[in-house]
Amino acid sequence: MSYKNIYFILVRPQLGENIGATARALKNFKLSKLRIVNPRSGWPNQKAIATSVGAKNILQSSKIYNSLDKSIGDLDQVFATTARIRNVNKKIISIFDLNKKIKNKQKIGIIFGPENSGLSNDELNCADYVVKIPTNKKFSSLNLSHSVILFCFQLFVFFSKKNFIYMSNYKSSRANKSEVNKFLKFIIQSLDKRGFLQPGHKRQSMIRNIENIFYRTNLSVQEIRILLGIFSTLNKFNKKSWIDKSFSLFINHKV
Repeated sequence: MSYKNIYFILVRPQLGENIGATARALKNFKLSKLRIVNPRSGWPNQKAIATSVGAKNILQSSKIYNSLDKSIGDLDQVFATTARIRNVNKKIISIFDLNKKIKNKQKIGIIFGPENSGLSNDELNCADYVVKIPTNKKFSSLNLSHSVILFCFQLFVFFSKKNFIYMSNYKSSRANKSEVNKFLKFIIQSLDKRGFLQPGHKRQSMIRNIENIFYRTNLSVQEIRILLGIFSTLNKFNKKSWIDKSFSLFINHKV
């Protein structure tokens, strides 16, 4: 199955902005085939072009039809979307089960109705399956482009068949144990000078707690340098400075 085999079909869309947003949604998720049946405001539509932003090519390659039958005539399998349960003799599935029903190497169509009323019962009958998106039962109607993007995302995850792992562009490497230990040694020595690690019988327990805080954080080399700079600066203040007073109040839970 390929992205190129999936066709999104908008039936009588009323707003050019929704057509443009649909094109953008398709391109966000590597989809590209858009068909439009009897757009209310005619075609081409300047509002659609403006809303599509970087997806104008999707609109330019879209196909315009004067009937739903013609728009799906070359497709092998068709899914229709609706927010309401209809009195039609069709298998109704959740969007989460869409991937299970898609047949390999077939041309697939997904039909979306107009914003004000959705697809008619006759139009739903053209589909092999009716697909619903689980929503608030008291407010189930989605904007057309919002509904489209949920289908795009579902298909994108299906076609990708992989876990998505994202890496930060942050360049500093993770500090090794030696670097972290040198940093902790400096912190503990500084706290000893301030008389923080008191009373004596709790000293080792306090040191272990401090070490655990910094071992858990996976500090980078740059972060260690920043922290060393902060603590070095604080060490330059004498014990009667406002820093010491604020620190003492914090430790005693008075702020």
